[in-house]
Amino acid sequence: MDVESIFLRYSVDKLTQLAERIEVCLGALTEDQIWARGGENENSIGNLVLHLKGNVRQWIVSSLGNNPVPRDRDSEFSARRGPPAVELALSLRDTVEQAAEVISWLDTARLMRTYDIQNYLVSGVEVVYHVVEHFAEHTGQIIFATKRMTGKDLGFYAHLGQSGHTKPTP
Repeated sequence: MDVESIFLRYSVDKLTQLAERIEVCLGALTEDQIWARGGENENSIGNLVLHLKGNVRQWIVSSLGNNPVPRDRDSEFSARRGPPAVELALSLRDTVEQAAEVISWLDTARLMRTYDIQNYLVSGVEVVYHVVEHFAEHTGQIIFATKRMTGKDLGFYAHLGQSGHTKPTP
């Protein structure tokens, strides 16, 4: 397997894993908790999920997938209420699956090509890297907020307490 294939496969696996962790968080929260803000300068978990969906659609599905989809970025942050947890989770999963499909057929030419996204000129490699990095950052915020609101350990690293664990790299 070449480096390009490893990078693309790991990117798909990581986005899928992070989306699954967000689903766990959404399932542990009430609707009020999902849309709660600590202040006007903070985003709710619901806002972050809407934002991740918009970001993945714009950067991967629309740009790399050559499938223009309009995005209203401001509305991702201004929403004070939105779909219930199940719908948020399904919508995010659908978006990640679409992105995974696009990533799976990327070739060297598409990875080396320059794309103009949000006034950034970036290569296809940078697009994939940015999306995974951005998704991970906001997933960490969602996990932290969920733990804070529920007071529970979500068990994502429970396997580390077992000897001889064989889970893949987190």
